[in-house]
Amino acid sequence: MTNPAEELLDVVDEHDRVIGTALRGEVYRDGLTHRCVFVLVRDPAGRLFVHRRTGTKLFAPGAYDMFVGGVVGAGETYASAAVREAEEELGVSGIEPRPLFKFLFRRDRLAWWCDVYQAEWDGPVTPQESEVAWHAWLTPAELDERLARDTFVPDGLDAYRRYRAWQTGRAR
Repeated sequence: MTNPAEELLDVVDEHDRVIGTALRGEVYRDGLTHRCVFVLVRDPAGRLFVHRRTGTKLFAPGAYDMFVGGVVGAGETYASAAVREAEEELGVSGIEPRPLFKFLFRRDRLAWWCDVYQAEWDGPVTPQESEVAWHAWLTPAELDERLARDTFVPDGLDAYRRYRAWQTGRAR
């Protein structure tokens, strides 16, 4: 699909039940609740894949993100969308995201269910040029430095804060 605004998405309610479908452009314009996936990708050294979104993105153009991912298409499962999005954005094949948790993100009049995954990748990446303007593998400390100075996508920032809390809870 050449125009992301024309992608068909499931519209869901506050309990993540499908109540209809709409084009992505309509979903954003009308503030309809939909579904997204987030995949936190680490290399074997524990570094995180961090990237800056291209300026052509419909949501948060030019912002940084520590997740790869995107919207879940109409009729698509979260799990298949996680694999599809991670493979497309990283330019890889065979990634295996593991589900972690799900939450409802709200900002202003926008809302979407976020299913968060984690994956490890030990090979080269060839990020999708239409999605990724810059990328690097950063240590958690290097990511913290960027978080203090750069603009990150708000949903990814919320997901990362929840991820860190989830990680802390698991360590107990």
